[in-house]
Amino acid sequence: MRIHADQLKNGSLTVAFEEPADRFSGLREMARSGECEFSRPIRVRLRASRIRELVEIEGVLQTAIRLTCGRCLAPFICPLEVEFALTYTGDRPGEPENIGPEAKELDAGEAGLIYFQGEEIDLTEGIQEQVILSFPLRPLCRETCKGLCARCGADLNQERCRCGPPSAENPFAALSRLKLG
Repeated sequence: MRIHADQLKNGSLTVAFEEPADRFSGLREMARSGECEFSRPIRVRLRASRIRELVEIEGVLQTAIRLTCGRCLAPFICPLEVEFALTYTGDRPGEPENIGPEAKELDAGEAGLIYFQGEEIDLTEGIQEQVILSFPLRPLCRETCKGLCARCGADLNQERCRCGPPSAENPFAALSRLKLG
């Protein structure tokens, strides 16, 4: 997944590619540790254009991952489709010139730039980062998932809990008899 900067001298370049998730070291490690399983390869469509020393990459990536629901622990397939924009630069900043006392120079990370060397831009790390950032923070098989009973572990999506009402031994049961005002 490389783009040659000299391909962008005549305007923009449109590229589409498909790579297995294990081609990306971070995604391979996530799958190996059991965090997820990739059920489809990473598909990317992008457009690259050069503006002076900057290379702007805009695109869409698609894949699907098998996750475990955070409420009911059931495995499910989560499709991911993400629009992204990345900016690459071949220039390394030199010494600041004529910067006032209040001014602060931004480094590449703060400015959102990714450096590349030579005439070849490797998109692997940028694409991998976009996939990881698109993972749901709390994976749910569906928004209406009821989860598991805290006492007996029954899947409340499949059956009703047979635990009955909370026992009087609950230390907070006394609060239900409290009258305010």
